[in-house]
Amino acid sequence: MSFLGRIRDSLSRTKQQIVDRFDDIVRLADEPERRSRPVDVETVDALEELLISADIGVAATDRIIAAVKSRPPNGTSLRDLVKQEIHDVFAAVDRPVAVTAHPKVTLIVGVNGTGKTTTVGKLANLLKTEGHTPLICAADTFRAAAVEQLEIWAKRAGVDMVRAKDGADPAAVVFDAISSGKAKGRDPILVDTAGRLHTRVNLMNELDKIRRIASREVPGAPQEVLLVLDATVGQNGVTQAREFMGAAGVNGIVLTKLDGTAKGGVAVAIAHDLKLPIRYVGVGEGIDDLVPFDVTEYVDGLFEEKW
Repeated sequence: MSFLGRIRDSLSRTKQQIVDRFDDIVRLADEPERRSRPVDVETVDALEELLISADIGVAATDRIIAAVKSRPPNGTSLRDLVKQEIHDVFAAVDRPVAVTAHPKVTLIVGVNGTGKTTTVGKLANLLKTEGHTPLICAADTFRAAAVEQLEIWAKRAGVDMVRAKDGADPAAVVFDAISSGKAKGRDPILVDTAGRLHTRVNLMNELDKIRRIASREVPGAPQEVLLVLDATVGQNGVTQAREFMGAAGVNGIVLTKLDGTAKGGVAVAIAHDLKLPIRYVGVGEGIDDLVPFDVTEYVDGLFEEKW
């Protein structure tokens, strides 16, 4: 499966909003007669407005603008400087997931409506194409529709799924899934949890119980807790993520619906403000439309030069 160009293509709506304006800004700033002096105030203001409009966020925008203001005469081109600063934002939070025992257990968390359940199915399909043997655990036992939807995705991906009766203890389902994974050699275990908000104490306690059970069965588990965020909600997604980080132990982000928004810059805000890596992005509705996040492709997709 080739992912080349998938992220770049998914940013078409965002690019439509910014590419012409960005080209105008950097073309003027990089003219030979302007390169010999500091970037002028008008250019800085225009760039700042553009970055904010793309939902890159205030803090990340401030960082980029600070770098632009400090560009020495005849220094790096403005285009390359902006792209490098964004690269550096992602590089600062890019860290591997430590797995010292198997099977690896990945919890998928988030509120309903973000694409969480479909993400589980797509991730299972992606991991299978990479040579893994994932097992899906349907731990959202409160919504029968969610389990049925997940079962459809599991069949489409051609992977096993462990489920329980409606209303069963989600932690018990996770225990069964890990046991099944060990017995059948399935790895990783992908756990679809109930959509929850930090204000729902019972649901957060349930998530904590799931984590304890997983840790008891596999040392260090869950090794990965992926928070699914909807790119179309922009900065609200950053707020949402903060509410999950402490309670859920989130260590990675899946950004869905990137193809459906003109505010694709929110990925920068997430990485900068939350100090969390983006692991995967959703670029469409098909089973193959979840791809590993690639920084270079993302940045080039946002700011590629218009010929």
